[in-house]
Amino acid sequence: MNAPHSNSLTHKSLKGIRVLTLALNLPGPAAVMRLQAMGAKCTKLEPMPMTGMKPADPMGIYKPAAYDVMHQGLKVLQADLKSERGQTSLHKQLAKTDVLITSFRPSALVKLRLTWKELHKRYPSLCVVSIVGAPAERAEEAGHDLTYQADTGLVNGLEMPASLYADMGGSLFTTEAVLQALLLRQRSGHSQGQGVFHQVALSDAAAYLALPRTWGLTLASGDVGGAHAGYKVYPCKNGRVALAALEPHFARRLCEAAGLPQQAAMQMHKRSTHTAIAQFLTTQTRAQLDKLASSKDIPLHTLPR
Repeated sequence: MNAPHSNSLTHKSLKGIRVLTLALNLPGPAAVMRLQAMGAKCTKLEPMPMTGMKPADPMGIYKPAAYDVMHQGLKVLQADLKSERGQTSLHKQLAKTDVLITSFRPSALVKLRLTWKELHKRYPSLCVVSIVGAPAERAEEAGHDLTYQADTGLVNGLEMPASLYADMGGSLFTTEAVLQALLLRQRSGHSQGQGVFHQVALSDAAAYLALPRTWGLTLASGDVGGAHAGYKVYPCKNGRVALAALEPHFARRLCEAAGLPQQAAMQMHKRSTHTAIAQFLTTQTRAQLDKLASSKDIPLHTLPR
């Protein structure tokens, strides 16, 4: 199975860059998946698995298919970093690494002798990207994607979020941090390039993705939260339709297709306009709406019930 991004990152701009990752679960591996697609040579050092369990990464246990996608083509090694033998294996890799990615709490990095101060002294040109749950003094707090989303207002009622937004947003922040670190190292003026440290917080990624809600855009009173009749999910004759006729020219085409008077396109927040569009859509099948979208250039996507 190919990674979903495999056709979008074709320039191999990171060819020759060596990345070592110690990060488990989702944010780190998802970031490495993208770095590989950019041409980086990536190696992962996982903990030694428990007896009868393989791999040691929790993702490989509770969702092997996702683990396989993110680790396709990735060189995976195993080592107990708490042992001298494991430390030897780690530093053998670090000696030929441009960027190290970790996802440990700061206290664990101290125990493993992997603080930025120690690593920078030993490997001056090494860049380090540290993934944590929350920044600064909150980095030691226990947390997960769900708690970070909840903290930023992305959890509604008792429903689970549609995706792991903090984790996936964190993976993009991590990729961005790697690129920033490499660019800054290149600009350092040192013959070998001075390594750079970046900390990426999943809570920051969740807060960034939550900005449209913070601004009120996706609240019920917002135009992309349901207040605009052209930007909603409606039932249709044999399914549902995600309608996104937000801009005035799209709204005009929608109202025309629905047989509404011309002024309705200027009254997309009125209850009567919502009702009229809803009634029209209940008479249309998914096939009819798909054809309408194509012929009239109206942004919509039909869905099963």
